[in-house]
Amino acid sequence: MGTMVQVASGAGEQVQASSRRWLILALGLAAQTASCSFLYGIPFLVPAMRAAEGLTLAEAGTVVAAPSIGLLFTLIVWGAAADRYGERLIMALGLGISGLLLVYAGVGNHPVGLLFGVFLAAGACTASVNAASGRVVMGWFAKSERGVAMGIRQTAQPLGVGVAALGLPPLAAHFGFRAAILLPAGLAIVVALLVAWLVTDPPRPPRPASGEKPPSPYRHATLWRVHGASALLVVPQFAVSAFAPVYLVSVQHWSPLSAGWYLAVVQVLGAAGRLGSGWWSDRVGSRLRPMRQLAVLSCLVMLLVALGDASWPWLVLLALALGGVITVADNGLGFTASAELAGLAWSGRAMGTQNTGQNIAASLTPPLLGLVIGDSRYALAFCVAAIFPALAVLVVPVRAEPTD
Repeated sequence: MGTMVQVASGAGEQVQASSRRWLILALGLAAQTASCSFLYGIPFLVPAMRAAEGLTLAEAGTVVAAPSIGLLFTLIVWGAAADRYGERLIMALGLGISGLLLVYAGVGNHPVGLLFGVFLAAGACTASVNAASGRVVMGWFAKSERGVAMGIRQTAQPLGVGVAALGLPPLAAHFGFRAAILLPAGLAIVVALLVAWLVTDPPRPPRPASGEKPPSPYRHATLWRVHGASALLVVPQFAVSAFAPVYLVSVQHWSPLSAGWYLAVVQVLGAAGRLGSGWWSDRVGSRLRPMRQLAVLSCLVMLLVALGDASWPWLVLLALALGGVITVADNGLGFTASAELAGLAWSGRAMGTQNTGQNIAASLTPPLLGLVIGDSRYALAFCVAAIFPALAVLVVPVRAEPTD
């Protein structure tokens, strides 16, 4: 009798959670936004950090890189933990510890070496959100609405960058860069508490009676190809995001403020593009067909940027705007496809692996394309960037995607 009551109670909680899945999505988005405000917001503190600590640009850059290094090495581990222990616990735990570490970094006068270590650990902890927030979305949304749901979640990066851009520089100017760190710290702690309170883990598949673990989806090449194609498609994305600001200022002779406003508008359009691609994939019942078509468009828009640099200034501005939208639109599709192909039992690890490959490609793109650019070879660099989405067109495993 007690078991039956427990089962009925658990079923009732799941029905209630399903009815408020949009709230759960909002909390997943908030968790990812808080994470991104730290991961991508720390660079906004570089001027104040250098002034306060007397750091060289290389030293400040090393401190800024610490969160991404920590993230890179723990994504798959956190994904596996989400598969095993559930999304709510992993999301709240990692984000909460990250917030507490940032509070420690923001109070007191720590040496730069210790600050690097704290940022490294905080980045490693906040990686828990990447797979767990995606996994909870996958669990509560039907296949016909996952594209839009994951597209909404993927808007967390521009939202997090926006929060950091608006909040961190003025806080650093008035109170110092250490005090400014308390902004992403506070966001992380508040959201972690809300996640622990309001998020409900989605139903988990029953374990086989024999106790055997579900077979690994990585026995076949399909999932590896999705990860590879997504990594290739990161190159044009970071070619635009990394070099558009300096290109507009140094080549087009814009003021940094004007370039910042222009790119802020492009970020907003890029967020809308992620939503649009998710809606598109839901309508056609496929993640990989739209992903391959976006790869074709990414290749073409990189060539258009190169043509604009070699010809008319108005064309390169149009092409950069298009590039800022098209090159990010596939991001949610790759995550959704990875989770769906892996199955619920492996989705956390699959999204962790997906994100790891993308982060490796993202970290290699600016220095390698920077070598190609040299002093002024922007057109050549964007032509090189166009090669990668062209390869992705061949790699995306469209025929292996289930049609049901």
